[in-house]
Amino acid sequence: MKVSRRAALSEDERLDALGRLLTDADVPVRLRAAGVIALLYAQPVSRIVRLSVDDVIRDGDTVLLRLGEPASPVPAPVAALLLEHIANRDNMNTATNPASCWLFPGRRAGQPFRPDHLSALLNEVGVPAAAARGAAIRQQLLELPGPVVADALGYHDKTTSRLIRETGGTWSRYAPGDHARSPTGWVPRGASNS
Repeated sequence: MKVSRRAALSEDERLDALGRLLTDADVPVRLRAAGVIALLYAQPVSRIVRLSVDDVIRDGDTVLLRLGEPASPVPAPVAALLLEHIANRDNMNTATNPASCWLFPGRRAGQPFRPDHLSALLNEVGVPAAAARGAAIRQQLLELPGPVVADALGYHDKTTSRLIRETGGTWSRYAPGDHARSPTGWVPRGASNS
């Protein structure tokens, strides 16, 4: 059997899908939350199902999603959706799952939702997970340096570097490290060495 890869969504397609998931009450909240994580944070479904409720961090009015270090800020509409999902997660009323820590609990005791099943359900609501993730990571890399994206979203530096080369991103020559410190002996223009 030949496996074909669907091209990443265009930025317009990604934003349309994101807007639909944030507003379409006919789509189950679980699928809306999972789809938004793929479309906004470039997470593969296999990783989305491994997130726990502890990975959604509330700090006053701020909500963060722990995908890498540091945790990523969550925009208000997405935060509201995630918090609604946590309050009403599926598969919590069975005798085997009353205290599940999974953000997307599965039907089996102590297990998260199956990635293949979640991917199929996302596809049914118009969010091809792999294409959504590809579009999201490429957009992140157009806006931020590869090492920053890698750390924040839990990707490997080599992956983001390869994607930058493929997309012709402008951050290919970004030098990671502490840029707050001045090199030894460096003096700003116009300052004296006294």
